[in-house]
Amino acid sequence: MIQQNNTQLVVEMIREQFRRNMHETDPDKIQKLKDDAARGLINHMLYESEKMSGRKFSKTT
Repeated sequence: MIQQNNTQLVVEMIREQFRRNMHETDPDKIQKLKDDAARGLINHMLYESEKMSGRKFSKTT
């Protein structure tokens, strides 16, 4: 249950960022916002996968 709540929270945070920037017209800024959102979702998915499997997918130094 906690994992699902974390996912919902991340999705809501990303939605809020899009709402905040909904009037942006600069194509470069829009692309950056989309890239940031995708990166945030991917990072969250990796984090949740690591928690579930007990394995590390990212390398840290």
